[in-house]
Amino acid sequence: MFEDILRGDPARPGESKKKYKILVVDDDPNIRELIVETLGDDKYSPIEARDGKEALQICESERPDIVVLDVMMPDLDGLEVCLRLRGEALTSHIPIILLTAKGMLEDKIKGMETGADDYLTKPFDPLELEARISMHLRRSIRDGEASPLTGLPGNRAIEESIDARIRAGLRFAVCYIDLDDFKAYNDRYGFFAGSEVIKMTTQAILEASDKYGGPDDFVGHIGGDDFILVTEMVRAPLISQETIRLFDERIPAHYEAEDREKGCIISTDRQGKINEFPIMTISIAIVHNTYRKLEHPGKVAQIAAELKKFAKNKDGSNYVFDRRRTD
Repeated sequence: MFEDILRGDPARPGESKKKYKILVVDDDPNIRELIVETLGDDKYSPIEARDGKEALQICESERPDIVVLDVMMPDLDGLEVCLRLRGEALTSHIPIILLTAKGMLEDKIKGMETGADDYLTKPFDPLELEARISMHLRRSIRDGEASPLTGLPGNRAIEESIDARIRAGLRFAVCYIDLDDFKAYNDRYGFFAGSEVIKMTTQAILEASDKYGGPDDFVGHIGGDDFILVTEMVRAPLISQETIRLFDERIPAHYEAEDREKGCIISTDRQGKINEFPIMTISIAIVHNTYRKLEHPGKVAQIAAELKKFAKNKDGSNYVFDRRRTD
């Protein structure tokens, strides 16, 4: 997990990535073979079902990550399978792509009404099917791991966002955003007040990204008071400056008048000692591949952890970025 790496746990070289289970349901063995061959790489683990009844049994036992489902099958057709999957709590979230030989609009509408996420009309391009599967998997991961507090995607989506840019050979910057003295605030004001600060921080990051970011930028929530923003290096300082400005402008409203006047709160530090803590600030560490190659999200996390320590040693809210040209 990205969170574990940021906490200092090293990534294990050569560690295998998860293979996504793709259930292929079709009574035509040639269609199943075509799809399995298209998906038969190190990213997917295809599972075959010959009919609707077998598909339901496999979904119950294997819990596939996505289902590619033929509509026209004997006995139990794809629409009925889709309805049953959507009616069970343990399978209701699984993305479903329908395959149909019919091109009529009414049939497509009926398929979507049963709860399907997408459809392809036979004959279909196998590469298009693979692209649709990849798209729905990304969406499923983000929805499934989204923080219930912020609504932002979580650790696996963060890793995949960074890894996709690395594999595509793109220039990018990762902003690791962390609040200073959040624990002391949480201890002093309580969980609910801390949650409101997290929501405010989320809004500040999103507003800054909307103002200065690009359409492909990504914002994620690692957990607690830690956030990730993936953008381009040219945009990273502007987004960071705006995030800091919005946060510093809004954070005083989350303190009682007496604490605002004093400019600090009295709380317990991590060693259990009573101490004074200033009004919360925000620190941003920017990791980028402008000057050196970053080959794995774990390397990004390692550099971010180093920069974060440096940023937190500076007074007030601030951002720092990696200036090194070699490891």
